[in-house]
Amino acid sequence: MDVRLLLENTLPGLGYELVDFEMTPGGGFRVFMDKPGGITVEDCVSVSNHLTRLFMVENVDYERLEVSSPGLDRPLKKEADYVRFTGSLAKIRTRLPVEQQKRFQGRIAGIADGVVSLVVEDGRTVAIPLANIDKARLEPEF
Repeated sequence: MDVRLLLENTLPGLGYELVDFEMTPGGGFRVFMDKPGGITVEDCVSVSNHLTRLFMVENVDYERLEVSSPGLDRPLKKEADYVRFTGSLAKIRTRLPVEQQKRFQGRIAGIADGVVSLVVEDGRTVAIPLANIDKARLEPEF
């Protein structure tokens, strides 16, 4: 059973978005979810209980299940994340250099045709292909 696919099909029906999924050493699962307005402890408890029953029905073998919000430094994984968080501050690391560098911090200006536009500190707009992004996270602002 593909657990990621099971989560992608289940969480939206419960009103949540699957942000990320990790397998942990020892056979556990870590599920990061989000919804407009943020995640509460009650949301985590509810989804954890639902997934526990679902995994039992689907015969998914696991040692431990962790369900949480993605945090303030939420990872950006999908094209929809860059649309949703346009205007937000982000840190992006690329696989291959773009303009002779691999690490960027700036405001997400948008995404078009699979290319993220990021306005960096000196006011330049850097075009980063989504396929070249190794890791991207929101940068919390207070």
